[in-house]
Amino acid sequence: MKSFFVSFEGPDGSGKSTVIQQMVTQIAPFLKVPYLVTREPGGSKIAEQIRQLILDPANDAMSAETEALLYAAARSQHMKETVIPALLEGKIVFSDRFVDSSLAYQGVGRDLGIKQVKQINDFATKGIAPDLTIFLDVKPEIGLARIAKQRSGQEDRLEQEKLLFHQKVYAGYQTVIKQYPERIQVIDANRLLTDVVDDCVKLIIKRLPKELLKD
Repeated sequence: MKSFFVSFEGPDGSGKSTVIQQMVTQIAPFLKVPYLVTREPGGSKIAEQIRQLILDPANDAMSAETEALLYAAARSQHMKETVIPALLEGKIVFSDRFVDSSLAYQGVGRDLGIKQVKQINDFATKGIAPDLTIFLDVKPEIGLARIAKQRSGQEDRLEQEKLLFHQKVYAGYQTVIKQYPERIQVIDANRLLTDVVDDCVKLIIKRLPKELLKD
Protein backbone atom coordinates (compact mmCIF):
# COMPACT_ATOMS: atom_id res chain seq x y z
CA MET A 1 0.00 0.00 0.00
CA LYS A 2 1.46 3.35 -1.07
CA SER A 3 2.11 5.91 1.64
CA PHE A 4 4.16 9.11 1.94
CA PHE A 5 6.16 10.63 4.79
CA VAL A 6 6.84 14.38 4.96
CA SER A 7 8.87 16.02 7.72
CA PHE A 8 9.20 19.73 8.43
CA GLU A 9 12.42 21.15 9.82
CA GLY A 10 13.75 24.55 10.77
CA PRO A 11 15.34 26.59 13.54
CA ASP A 12 13.29 27.56 16.58
CA GLY A 13 10.85 30.27 15.54
CA SER A 14 10.75 29.23 11.87
CA GLY A 15 6.96 28.82 12.06
CA LYS A 16 6.72 25.08 11.39
CA SER A 17 3.64 24.41 13.50
CA THR A 18 1.66 27.28 11.98
CA VAL A 19 2.75 26.44 8.44
CA ILE A 20 1.78 22.77 8.86
CA GLN A 21 -1.61 23.71 10.30
CA GLN A 22 -2.45 25.96 7.37
CA MET A 23 -0.82 23.68 4.79
CA VAL A 24 -2.97 20.65 5.64
CA THR A 25 -6.14 22.74 5.36
CA GLN A 26 -5.18 23.77 1.84
CA ILE A 27 -3.85 20.42 0.66
CA ALA A 28 -6.58 18.16 2.09
CA PRO A 29 -9.00 18.62 -0.87
CA PHE A 30 -6.33 17.28 -3.25
CA LEU A 31 -5.62 14.09 -1.30
CA LYS A 32 -7.19 10.75 -2.14
CA VAL A 33 -6.01 9.10 1.11
CA PRO A 34 -6.19 10.09 4.82
CA TYR A 35 -3.37 12.06 6.39
CA LEU A 36 -1.88 12.30 9.87
CA VAL A 37 -0.24 15.33 11.49
CA THR A 38 2.19 14.59 14.30
CA ARG A 39 5.20 16.13 16.03
CA GLU A 40 8.53 15.42 17.67
CA PRO A 41 9.45 15.03 20.35
CA GLY A 42 5.99 13.63 21.04
CA GLY A 43 3.28 12.18 18.87
CA SER A 44 2.35 9.40 21.30
CA LYS A 45 1.52 9.23 25.01
CA ILE A 46 4.95 8.04 26.16
CA ALA A 47 6.83 10.26 23.70
CA GLU A 48 4.88 13.31 24.91
CA GLN A 49 5.97 12.51 28.48
CA ILE A 50 9.58 12.34 27.32
CA ARG A 51 9.04 15.68 25.55
CA GLN A 52 8.12 17.31 28.86
CA LEU A 53 11.30 15.96 30.41
CA ILE A 54 13.52 17.17 27.57
CA LEU A 55 12.09 20.68 27.24
CA ASP A 56 11.53 21.51 30.92
CA PRO A 57 13.74 24.54 31.72
CA ALA A 58 14.24 23.12 35.23
CA ASN A 59 16.33 20.29 33.73
CA ASP A 60 19.30 22.55 33.05
CA ALA A 61 21.79 19.92 34.27
CA MET A 62 20.88 17.49 31.47
CA SER A 63 23.97 16.26 29.62
CA ALA A 64 24.20 16.43 25.84
CA GLU A 65 24.34 12.64 25.65
CA THR A 66 21.22 12.23 27.80
CA GLU A 67 19.41 14.80 25.67
CA ALA A 68 20.31 12.96 22.45
CA LEU A 69 19.27 9.59 23.86
CA LEU A 70 15.97 10.96 25.17
CA TYR A 71 15.14 12.41 21.74
CA ALA A 72 15.94 9.03 20.18
CA ALA A 73 13.83 7.24 22.81
CA ALA A 74 10.86 9.52 22.16
CA ARG A 75 11.34 9.01 18.41
CA SER A 76 11.42 5.23 18.78
CA GLN A 77 8.09 5.25 20.63
CA HIS A 78 6.63 7.74 18.15
CA MET A 79 7.60 5.47 15.26
CA LYS A 80 6.22 2.32 16.87
CA GLU A 81 2.90 3.81 18.02
CA THR A 82 2.15 6.47 15.43
CA VAL A 83 4.24 6.79 12.28
CA ILE A 84 4.78 3.17 11.21
CA PRO A 85 1.11 2.15 11.73
CA ALA A 86 -0.04 5.19 9.71
CA LEU A 87 2.35 4.43 6.86
CA LEU A 88 1.28 0.77 6.83
CA GLU A 89 -2.33 1.97 6.51
CA GLY A 90 -1.38 3.97 3.41
CA LYS A 91 -1.68 7.39 5.03
CA ILE A 92 0.31 10.53 4.32
CA VAL A 93 2.25 11.50 7.45
CA PHE A 94 3.23 15.11 8.15
CA SER A 95 5.67 15.39 11.05
CA ASP A 96 6.79 18.58 12.79
CA ARG A 97 10.51 17.61 13.11
CA PHE A 98 12.24 14.28 12.69
CA VAL A 99 15.81 12.90 12.73
CA ASP A 100 17.36 15.92 10.98
CA SER A 101 16.57 17.96 14.10
CA SER A 102 18.70 15.64 16.21
CA LEU A 103 21.54 15.75 13.68
CA ALA A 104 21.53 19.56 13.80
CA TYR A 105 20.72 20.20 17.47
CA GLN A 106 22.59 17.39 19.20
CA GLY A 107 25.03 16.38 16.46
CA VAL A 108 26.32 19.91 15.80
CA GLY A 109 24.73 22.18 18.41
CA ARG A 110 25.85 19.91 21.25
CA ASP A 111 29.05 18.80 19.48
CA LEU A 112 28.19 15.09 19.66
CA GLY A 113 28.84 14.52 15.95
CA ILE A 114 26.33 13.98 13.14
CA LYS A 115 27.55 10.42 12.51
CA GLN A 116 27.20 9.42 16.17
CA VAL A 117 23.73 10.90 16.55
CA LYS A 118 22.61 9.34 13.26
CA GLN A 119 23.62 5.89 14.54
CA ILE A 120 21.36 5.99 17.59
CA ASN A 121 18.52 7.37 15.51
CA ASP A 122 18.88 4.73 12.80
CA PHE A 123 18.29 2.23 15.61
CA ALA A 124 15.32 4.24 16.91
CA THR A 125 13.63 4.61 13.52
CA LYS A 126 14.47 1.16 12.08
CA GLY A 127 16.12 3.07 9.23
CA ILE A 128 12.88 4.70 8.07
CA ALA A 129 13.37 8.18 6.60
CA PRO A 130 10.96 10.78 5.20
CA ASP A 131 10.21 10.78 1.49
CA LEU A 132 10.38 14.57 1.58
CA THR A 133 11.72 17.06 4.11
CA ILE A 134 10.83 20.75 3.96
CA PHE A 135 13.33 23.04 5.68
CA LEU A 136 11.80 26.40 6.61
CA ASP A 137 14.80 28.68 6.32
CA VAL A 138 15.07 31.58 8.73
CA LYS A 139 18.16 32.90 10.50
CA PRO A 140 18.28 32.01 14.23
CA GLU A 141 18.31 35.66 15.27
CA ILE A 142 14.99 36.22 13.51
CA GLY A 143 13.44 33.02 14.82
CA LEU A 144 14.38 33.77 18.42
CA ALA A 145 13.06 37.33 18.07
CA ARG A 146 9.72 35.90 16.90
CA ILE A 147 9.56 33.61 19.95
CA ALA A 148 10.43 36.46 22.32
CA LYS A 149 7.66 38.56 20.80
CA GLN A 150 5.01 35.82 20.81
CA ARG A 151 5.63 34.17 24.19
CA SER A 152 8.28 35.99 26.14
CA GLY A 153 9.11 34.24 29.41
CA GLN A 154 7.62 30.93 28.22
CA GLU A 155 10.58 29.65 26.20
CA ASP A 156 11.43 25.96 26.62
CA ARG A 157 14.87 24.69 27.68
CA LEU A 158 16.37 24.65 24.19
CA GLU A 159 14.83 27.96 23.14
CA GLN A 160 16.52 29.51 26.20
CA GLU A 161 19.97 28.52 24.93
CA LYS A 162 22.35 31.31 23.94
CA LEU A 163 22.41 32.62 20.36
CA LEU A 164 25.72 30.85 19.69
CA PHE A 165 24.04 27.47 20.22
CA HIS A 166 21.26 28.31 17.77
CA GLN A 167 23.81 29.55 15.23
CA LYS A 168 25.63 26.21 15.51
CA VAL A 169 22.32 24.40 15.01
CA TYR A 170 21.62 26.45 11.89
CA ALA A 171 25.08 25.61 10.54
CA GLY A 172 24.36 21.96 11.35
CA TYR A 173 21.20 22.10 9.27
CA GLN A 174 23.17 23.49 6.33
CA THR A 175 25.52 20.50 6.54
CA VAL A 176 22.62 18.03 6.68
CA ILE A 177 20.89 19.74 3.73
CA LYS A 178 24.04 19.27 1.63
CA GLN A 179 24.13 15.57 2.59
CA TYR A 180 20.54 14.97 1.45
CA PRO A 181 19.91 17.47 -1.39
CA GLU A 182 17.17 15.45 -3.06
CA ARG A 183 15.14 14.75 0.09
CA ILE A 184 15.52 18.13 1.80
CA GLN A 185 13.97 21.10 0.01
CA VAL A 186 14.56 24.61 1.33
CA ILE A 187 11.77 27.19 1.50
CA ASP A 188 12.41 30.81 2.49
CA ALA A 189 10.41 31.36 5.69
CA ASN A 190 11.17 35.09 5.95
CA ARG A 191 8.23 35.94 3.70
CA LEU A 192 4.51 36.30 4.29
CA LEU A 193 2.98 33.20 5.90
CA THR A 194 0.57 32.76 2.97
CA ASP A 195 3.47 32.63 0.50
CA VAL A 196 5.38 30.10 2.61
CA VAL A 197 2.29 27.89 2.93
CA ASP A 198 1.54 28.13 -0.81
CA ASP A 199 5.07 27.01 -1.67
CA CYS A 200 4.82 24.07 0.74
CA VAL A 201 1.52 22.95 -0.79
CA LYS A 202 2.89 23.17 -4.34
CA LEU A 203 6.05 21.28 -3.42
CA ILE A 204 4.22 18.45 -1.66
CA ILE A 205 1.69 18.02 -4.48
CA LYS A 206 4.58 17.91 -6.96
CA ARG A 207 6.36 15.18 -4.97
CA LEU A 208 3.37 13.05 -3.97
CA PRO A 209 2.81 9.84 -5.97
CA LYS A 210 -0.11 10.31 -8.38
CA GLU A 211 -2.09 7.47 -6.81
CA LEU A 212 -2.32 9.48 -3.58
CA LEU A 213 -3.87 12.49 -5.33
CA LYS A 214 -7.40 12.96 -6.59
CA ASP A 215 -7.80 13.03 -10.37
